[in-house]
Amino acid sequence: MRHIRAPRISAPLTLAGTLAAAVTLLAAALAPTAGADAPPQWSRADAIRHAETAVGDHAADLDLTKAEKSTVRDVVVDPDGSQHVRYDRTYRGLPVLGGDFVVHLAPDGGYRGADRAVSGDVSVPSVTPLLSSQRAAGLGAGALRGAHRGERLSSVVTRPELVVDALHGAPRLAWRTGTAGKDPLGNPVARVVLTDASDGSRIDAWDSLESATGDGKSLYSGTVPLQTTQGGSGYELSDATRGGTYTGDARNKTDLCILTICISRAPADLFTDADNHWGTGSDTDRASAAVDAQYGTDTTFDYYRNVHGRNGIGNDGKGSYNRVHYGNAYNNAFWDDTCFCMTYGDGDGTTFGPLVALDVTGHEMSHGVTAATAGLTYSGESGGLNEATSDIFGTLVEFYAKNASDPGDWLIGEKIVRSGAGTQALRFMDQPSKDGQSADCWSSSVKNLDVHYSSGVANHFAYLLAEGSGPKDIGGVRSDGTTCNGSSLTGIGKDKLGALWYRALTVYMTSSTDYAGARKATLSAASDLYGANSAEHAAVAAAWSAVSVN
Repeated sequence: MRHIRAPRISAPLTLAGTLAAAVTLLAAALAPTAGADAPPQWSRADAIRHAETAVGDHAADLDLTKAEKSTVRDVVVDPDGSQHVRYDRTYRGLPVLGGDFVVHLAPDGGYRGADRAVSGDVSVPSVTPLLSSQRAAGLGAGALRGAHRGERLSSVVTRPELVVDALHGAPRLAWRTGTAGKDPLGNPVARVVLTDASDGSRIDAWDSLESATGDGKSLYSGTVPLQTTQGGSGYELSDATRGGTYTGDARNKTDLCILTICISRAPADLFTDADNHWGTGSDTDRASAAVDAQYGTDTTFDYYRNVHGRNGIGNDGKGSYNRVHYGNAYNNAFWDDTCFCMTYGDGDGTTFGPLVALDVTGHEMSHGVTAATAGLTYSGESGGLNEATSDIFGTLVEFYAKNASDPGDWLIGEKIVRSGAGTQALRFMDQPSKDGQSADCWSSSVKNLDVHYSSGVANHFAYLLAEGSGPKDIGGVRSDGTTCNGSSLTGIGKDKLGALWYRALTVYMTSSTDYAGARKATLSAASDLYGANSAEHAAVAAAWSAVSVN
């Protein structure tokens, strides 16, 4: 689960382009020359079959042993027939953190190479822990309470799971303990703690809350079209054209979910309407927030499908669902892998209104895309890149929508921030440090920041790559693209930013990718899409240097 977080506040939170444009760019870079045979049209099953052969033939190169098993997470097939198959790994039945890798195959199915989260042998001497699961559970609960010092938490539950940790130095046996509870208002809090299974020392820890044709009057986007389903006594807010995506009312209840298990699940009653005209545009009508959530989900689904050729979050055609009116004055929204859904609080009415704005829905759904592809670990620099990926695509979704009531800009969550809250938005991509917390430029200390603030480096890079440096007005907002090295940059546009970041995410990034790795991944994507000697490749390098990633 992933969440968005406001600066200085304890509780956390369409790209212009067409499918034809995106596919044309990729095809131009990767298709065979004129007169050559048509490229092979490999299916997902074909790509997996080729990859299995390659993995078997190159097991030694990949440091795979007989004690390990690999399972496919995602598949990308390029227009020229090249294939990229992403794997997760277990060792003697235990998940390996950092064990993921991507196998790259030529159009004929031959092995080209691989990108791995970590290199080397991931085996450990024993999978029998010296530290008991009960002790690990106690340490996890203590970490959650420590992170919420001063609050009386209730209903605290834990779930320890043995893993092999290869992300933090030499591989070792560890307990990954998910812990969840409720704060004094009854809203959920959750944390994952990674503990050495031999001596109980803490390795890492991170928050784990990570979001018929009718019309609706939304809170933030005006009157919008909605695809709905006609039932026996009216209409349901469910969209069969987008994989069955629907929106339900959580009725201000909460649940407890840790890792992949939900101890309790807050029900979400499907919204229905008699005349297929939903909401009033006021938060006194519970359907208004549902209109925003459904519209945002529809728009994000369309963005990924029409711009990147991705058919749903999991690229399997299946929709997700939304829960609105969650919790009590809940200043948060999050994506949850356990239910494949987005959840939105109503806000406290002072700092935030309902957290269902268009860029927030795009942000939360994009956490699902990251989980289904690179799986960026939600701590350190990879955690910052995870958050930045959602900020980047949430912003591009807002530009893609071309909604006059919510024009595209480089602010995150500006619509949900109430007047008098002390900030214009949650985050500022043109100059992230405007929030008083985020980093504009990379340094060795960035990895120690909360992921919502370490994300600033990649957000700043994305803005500079698309828009360039210098002041300008975008979407009615004054933006100022400053650089860390004093350079002057010319942007290559939002379309190319989106194409580059999506290819880097889905083909080259892994769970352990840090900022240096992100530079490498985006440069590889630029070579694929535009050529190694292209202006775009040079622009990517210059934009990373402008945020001190060299």
